[in-house]
Amino acid sequence: MGADKRLDEAPFGKTRDGTEVRIYTLRNARGMEARITNYGGTITSLTAPDRKGRFEDVVLGFDSLDGYLDEHNPYFGALIGRYANRIAGGRFKLNRESYTLAVNNGVNTLHGGKKGFDKVVWKVTGAAYSATGPRLSLEYTSKDGEEGYPGDLTARAVYTLEDDNTLRLELTATTNKDTVVNLTQHSYFNLRGHGDVLQHSIQIYADRFTPIDSGLIPTGKLKPVAGTPFDFLKRTAIGARIDGADEQLQFGKGYDHNWVVNRSSSGLERMATVVDPESGRTLEISSTAPGLQFYTGNFLDGSVTGKRNVTYGYRSGFCLEPQSFPDSPNKPGFPSTVLEPGQTYRNVIVYRFSVSE
Repeated sequence: MGADKRLDEAPFGKTRDGTEVRIYTLRNARGMEARITNYGGTITSLTAPDRKGRFEDVVLGFDSLDGYLDEHNPYFGALIGRYANRIAGGRFKLNRESYTLAVNNGVNTLHGGKKGFDKVVWKVTGAAYSATGPRLSLEYTSKDGEEGYPGDLTARAVYTLEDDNTLRLELTATTNKDTVVNLTQHSYFNLRGHGDVLQHSIQIYADRFTPIDSGLIPTGKLKPVAGTPFDFLKRTAIGARIDGADEQLQFGKGYDHNWVVNRSSSGLERMATVVDPESGRTLEISSTAPGLQFYTGNFLDGSVTGKRNVTYGYRSGFCLEPQSFPDSPNKPGFPSTVLEPGQTYRNVIVYRFSVSE
């Protein structure tokens, strides 16, 4: 699959029903590497250099497929759908019809339900070297009624590892019936490679966020970040205010909230920049989505053992998930997540790695 070894393919085991799973290694000209499996479209490994040129795997995950199949896998590196984040009560109305979804997060639906897009084998529709770098194309069709959602939805994901140390992901979807859709990527990052992420500093380009209730469901309001622990307009250490007395932090056990990204257009917009001061590794994330979920690994508790036999403890990874707002199907004031036949849903996510001095 390419004489220059910029893109390799290998077996990655079988699911419990015997379906074969593959893993693909994408390499760019600078030595960066991304390993992606068609089980859940999951990024299992992603390397980035520090200020001395040393590469480190900067995402949490597992060495083998078994870890991803385990029911305790907290969505490490996976594609999320049909609806990322939470839908209150596992219910919504569309065109005056009520839909009841699979509930898997207390009384709510989280990340698509009991068997979301993270737990299915995607069809590989292309794996080749493109003009901008090695590219992996995946496709999955969710049938009408799957997890309670209406319509046959065909989702496509295209990963490209570009030579400027950028990983680009283009998510698209089409449907044959009115439905709701919200796709994203759920990698847990640690730019140091290990330990907690509280010393990482983050800047989020958003003046407002969507406050939540005690069940982590948005209230429907948009609240200014000014004067709150959610103000990351200036780069601030993740841990600087994370354990404050703010009620929102107590609800989320830290940060587990959606920011309303400042947008100048409907195109790619820079959402956040994260820097690890120790290694100098820097991650800048851009997307076409209206919101950014920032999660600080508050439910990691040391019970999960990942790659190289590393135990993933409290706040040992952070997630930045560009997406539509949580519970939008039940919040008329939020941007619509309805997709109709003839339309194409699109969410482009760009992860750009660099080094700060």
